[in-house]
Amino acid sequence: MQQVNIHEAKTNLSKLIEKAVYGESFVIAKSGKPMVMVTAYAPPPDPARRIGFLKGRLEVPADFDFMGNAEIQAMFAGAE
Repeated sequence: MQQVNIHEAKTNLSKLIEKAVYGESFVIAKSGKPMVMVTAYAPPPDPARRIGFLKGRLEVPADFDFMGNAEIQAMFAGAE
């Protein structure tokens, strides 16, 4: 991994960033001591995309579409 001092990093920042974007990380040092590591940014996965997150953990009953049908009909018909 490439190590550059702060002055060199300031002078060549655009070139260094371009390298980092393509996977070549580098370390910025001060007086020879590593201070920070620069790597390409990887955005977190989209939290809105959650389709299938319960797959294998949940079982839907076969009569799911008709569950509570009798109770609902009784409520609308006024019977208790």
